[in-house]
Amino acid sequence: MNTALYHYLDQRVGLFVGDLTDHAVDAIVNAANSSLYGGGGVDGAIHRRGGPAILDACRALRRSVWPDGLPVGQAVITIGGELPARHVIHTVGPIWGRHGGAEAKLLADCYRNAIELAASLGLHSIAFPAISTGVYGYPPAQAAAVVSRTLDAVLREQAGIAELRLVFFDTWQLDIFVAHQQFAG
Repeated sequence: MNTALYHYLDQRVGLFVGDLTDHAVDAIVNAANSSLYGGGGVDGAIHRRGGPAILDACRALRRSVWPDGLPVGQAVITIGGELPARHVIHTVGPIWGRHGGAEAKLLADCYRNAIELAASLGLHSIAFPAISTGVYGYPPAQAAAVVSRTLDAVLREQAGIAELRLVFFDTWQLDIFVAHQQFAG
């Protein structure tokens, strides 16, 4: 059962612990690598559970729009395949220490671009993982500040997004986020 442990921004943002691929929302966000061909962590879990239709859609994106791979901070959408979510929004998070100090801007871009893409397509509910805080090494406390400030700003502009879920792999990640979030309300 997916029950929010915390809420922010007038109940529009809920914090969850568990498996992102269990969430029945309009779109889940994939912390993808630039190839869009799947990988480990959240990316691998989404491709495994969603089935080959997601990979086929990603291959089509590589052939048409992003032949050199998806740049860090950008977002694209595919079908959800066999996932409970109807769509997958793929975004590439920054690798900590590899972007000349632009990591915070690029992390914010991941969230902003994914939300704006969802809103432009009339989607109302989105579930995000903790982008870049795993093998990409982004310090979770610093990510919490960037993500919460970004969501605060973007959701003010995107009234159509009624529900945004932040899904953490474990309670350790959730606790760090809660301790370091900077939501305005």
